[in-house]
Amino acid sequence: MSTNLTKHNFTVTRERREEVNGQKGMVLWFTGLSGSGKSTIANALDDELNKLGKKTYILDGDNIRMGLNKDLSFSAEDRKENIRRISEVAKLFADSGTIVLTAFISPYISDRQAARDLIGDDFSEVFVDADIEECIKRDPKGLYKKALAGEIKGFTGIDAPYEKPTQAEIIIKDLSISESVESLLKYIN
Repeated sequence: MSTNLTKHNFTVTRERREEVNGQKGMVLWFTGLSGSGKSTIANALDDELNKLGKKTYILDGDNIRMGLNKDLSFSAEDRKENIRRISEVAKLFADSGTIVLTAFISPYISDRQAARDLIGDDFSEVFVDADIEECIKRDPKGLYKKALAGEIKGFTGIDAPYEKPTQAEIIIKDLSISESVESLLKYIN
């Protein structure tokens, strides 16, 4: 790690950006098992916020792993680095006055706590609480089928752990997509 770095202070502050945007920057950190509905709900919320004229951006697990984090595996160490990098990116977006929606399994409480610590008061955890049986039934990407057949090792919820949140600001359970979005819009406002 370089030690000869100096933070540059810019003329345009976060407050000015938020004033121009007409909104506060924030990070809604969606967590839950694969197939729980994180990306689906984040996408529907993004659509509604866009209709309201809000500046938003979705950081989605698969999309990020196709670019910024394509060098990472799904080992516990690489999952930690994945979440660290995303936390840094989400923090920058929030600082720009953007509402950031992240959709990551982020299976470990310690990694989500590290994201919370880094992002600070802008961080809100959204736990999409779908049980494993429901996620296996949905299996939108066919990953559970492969994991159960032994074709994927270290799959969260099958042979790798998912640690449920203990301090989520929002828990989405047994709600339709529209009910989930309505609940999240109330929270944001």
